Amino acid sequence: MGGATENRTPKKHPDKALTAIGVRALKTPGRYADGNGLYLKVSKSGAKRWELRTMVRGKRCDIGLGGLKLVSLAEARDEAEKYRKIARNDGDPLAEKRRIRQVVPTFKGAAESVHKEHAKAWKNGKHSDQWINTLKSYAYPAFGDRKVDQVLTADILKALTPIWLEKPETARRLRQRIGTVLDWAKAAGFRSGDNPVADIHKALPRQPERKGHFTALPYTDVPAFVRRLREDAPTSSSLAFEFLILTAARTGEVLEAKWSEIDLDQAAWTIPADRMKAGREHRVPLPPRCLEILGQAKELAAGSEFVFAGRSSGKPMSNMALLMMIRRLRVDCTVHGFRSAFRDWTSERTNFAREICEAALAHIVKDKTEAAYRRGDLFEKRRELMAVWGTFVSTTDATIAQNTSLKIL
Repeated sequence: MGGATENRTPKKHPDKALTAIGVRALKTPGRYADGNGLYLKVSKSGAKRWELRTMVRGKRCDIGLGGLKLVSLAEARDEAEKYRKIARNDGDPLAEKRRIRQVVPTFKGAAESVHKEHAKAWKNGKHSDQWINTLKSYAYPAFGDRKVDQVLTADILKALTPIWLEKPETARRLRQRIGTVLDWAKAAGFRSGDNPVADIHKALPRQPERKGHFTALPYTDVPAFVRRLREDAPTSSSLAFEFLILTAARTGEVLEAKWSEIDLDQAAWTIPADRMKAGREHRVPLPPRCLEILGQAKELAAGSEFVFAGRSSGKPMSNMALLMMIRRLRVDCTVHGFRSAFRDWTSERTNFAREICEAALAHIVKDKTEAAYRRGDLFEKRRELMAVWGTFVSTTDATIAQNTSLKIL
């Protein structure tokens, strides 16, 4: 064995081994070498971050270069080369990194950086303009010139309070966009601690219900709601509710789901046409957490054909069970409103194409020309979208959720 080892041809060190397309496709947790000490680390949660391993004054040093969402492959290579050059000249790359981070931008500067990065992915120019104009109109006058690490709950209240009841929809969008900027600031190293937007609703009055729409929980509050669902021992109601959130399905579709519709090997749920609003069969990709829920539901189903059985195993659960759960948790929203929360999240935090997001909700394509050319159901692309959504709603840290995938903003 020793001789075989001696005769083995030495492996060449990798040099620019990764590709932009390849890093987006990586799913398996681990470290992937690009060359010259640069690695892409994929965590079990799916988060991807760059790391440079180099020698600094005779000692090995690992330097984080940021998440894949904020730092592209080309940018990571440039950063790695910069820090390697500092190390070769007997400098301290970590000290240089700390010095750079001391230049904290204002909230306005941070918002414009976020807008510039996200604008590349937004195909809708009107949405891009609305995103930044909302902040210009309401956030900048209140705290735009304040350093982004010094923005407090009181500052956000100052911006939201004048329009919270007068313009409720605009106020909700403003709150979400401020939260996005502050999440970015934390990921970039300019802030620490919790995002003050997370609990801002506790200091604001209850908004009037939206006429003609289902009251939706802001998507930023969905992870906390899911955590509350999991606080007690699982019940058919809590499992059904979380399954509904993770799949963005309608209440009736979930409560009447049957085991015969579930394909565990393919991690898919096929809803027959007669239960769909659009009157056509709909396939739903199931993220890993949904498979865990199905395993728990199986134990509670007592042999019923229904995944979430009612008190009588021969009947599905009543939709009142989910409504009563909302009332017990004292949350101001409707069950159906979680579909709106999901759609808001796809618009605000991801760059998935509109048709993928609409297909995830099983919405009808109203444009006849577009409908004529839409042959497939975008299933694999929807699988990626729902996996990212599943990670977001299951996380305890909004910053981690923000950096889960290249597709998430």
